Amino acid sequence: MKIKLEDYEFKDAATSIAMGLGNVLLGLISKSLVFGVFLFFYKFRLFTIPFAWWSWVLVLFAEDFCYYWFHRTSHENRLFWASHVVHHSSQKYNLSTALRQTWSGSFYSFIFWIPLILIGFHPMMVLVQISISLLYQYWIHTELITKLPNWFEAVFNTPSHHRVHHATNPQYLDRNHAGIFIIWDKLFGTFEPEVEKPVYGLVKNINTYNPVKVAFNEWIQLFKDAFTSKTNFVNRLKYLAKPPGWKHDGTGILSTDLRKEWEQKKGK
Repeated sequence: MKIKLEDYEFKDAATSIAMGLGNVLLGLISKSLVFGVFLFFYKFRLFTIPFAWWSWVLVLFAEDFCYYWFHRTSHENRLFWASHVVHHSSQKYNLSTALRQTWSGSFYSFIFWIPLILIGFHPMMVLVQISISLLYQYWIHTELITKLPNWFEAVFNTPSHHRVHHATNPQYLDRNHAGIFIIWDKLFGTFEPEVEKPVYGLVKNINTYNPVKVAFNEWIQLFKDAFTSKTNFVNRLKYLAKPPGWKHDGTGILSTDLRKEWEQKKGK
């Protein structure tokens, strides 16, 4: 597979690498905390699932199911979007984009995997599978692979499926949240095939290569909306729970609004 250097922009790639390094360094702290929390909940497990070959098959699918709902929530809830938006902030799509990871999300996103601990999977097993999922998702950040065999595209997340996820085209917004298996999107109605050429980035791009700004821009905007808006306390809380783009005065535009507009135009 030949790498096309024109697909890489130095400043953009450097920002992604810086975000990745920051994620690794902060991960040393967060993973220790998460492991401790998992061990606490493991005391209350319903069953004890052994370290057997079949349990690794189970955790493969179980962890991926949890990842789907974490990832989907990260697009539908602004509190989680505040950390996940980092991964979508590049207007390029290449292997360096995969490195553009959050500096804050790992400190609270782990709650989506607690059910696996309560079922009886050992914390180490869950953390290993989370790492395997992350490694799998690295290679799908490319435009060099168009389509894979139909059977593979039908079951697994692929570069084609994930290009859709990173695109800002109205029909592609908040679609294809899969980690390893695309079957979850097909089961829960969030699948969209790649047809039109994807346009990458955010609906409203932040246009900066500063890693600190990339990491915390959305957090700043979120707190501004939640604490400085002239509205009641309930609406302030809604800024944390509602989807990105929501406004208490009804002036906000959601991804679902953009998709409806696209569907109406398509129907004409």
